[in-house]
Amino acid sequence: MRLADGRVIQFPAVMGVLNVTPDSFSDGGRYLDRDRAIAHALEMEQQGADIIDIGGESTRPFGARTVAVEEELSRVMPVLEALAPRLRTPISIDTRKAAVAARAIEAGAAIINDISALEHDAAMAPVAARARAAVVLMHMRGGAENHLHFARYRDVVAEVIAYLRARAEAAIAAGIPRLRIIIDPGIGFAKTARHNLALLGALPRLAAVGYPVLVGSSRKRFIQRIAGSSPREIEFGTAAADTIAIAAGASIIRVHDPGAAKAVMKMAAAIRQSGAR
Repeated sequence: MRLADGRVIQFPAVMGVLNVTPDSFSDGGRYLDRDRAIAHALEMEQQGADIIDIGGESTRPFGARTVAVEEELSRVMPVLEALAPRLRTPISIDTRKAAVAARAIEAGAAIINDISALEHDAAMAPVAARARAAVVLMHMRGGAENHLHFARYRDVVAEVIAYLRARAEAAIAAGIPRLRIIIDPGIGFAKTARHNLALLGALPRLAAVGYPVLVGSSRKRFIQRIAGSSPREIEFGTAAADTIAIAAGASIIRVHDPGAAKAVMKMAAAIRQSGAR
């Protein structure tokens, strides 16, 4: 994928998570300090991350709260502004708010990762279109604070595909280039463990929609329930989910541990390429 600044993301790719928050489910508070966040981003790049995804608002399943624009900006902008001239890899801004996305793009971000698929803020699509930014459109129901209450489907795979296809078409109609649209089934967002497994198993159908697919299974609750809750079990469970995702056609895996994920990605991509011959 060629970004507006001319940089190219080669797929499959690893997106490293940088939560500049006090309350994210996996690492809340660990990187709220500016200098620690900067050091972690540089470390993730060295480990092989192809994209650094910076977020200042938690979307954890329980207890997440909406963060005001100014508070979110105060968390992410000092980190992003320091990283933009130092990172070789593109920066993604993980936000639902157009004002945050606009400031981030001005400072050097090239991707908008919007868990609401541009629906939360009516100004988000115009911001992305003007900047010719790449966008990640994710499936979710409800809000960041209550999405698990909406985990009810007749056919989760068909409904997620239909939603993402419609949101991609809306993004194109708003002026966002088709070649800069990425879709995300929203693993863990308004999904039970059964729904997450169904979506991972159906990734070839999602990839067939025609857009790069991002999958974010890293350290999520369904992995802990199935693989176990010790750090080692979570690591291996995440690796298994990421392997399946890449082998089944995902273009990007969003992870907390890019070093391990890079090796997983290379192996799974080699298997996928071998099977395509």
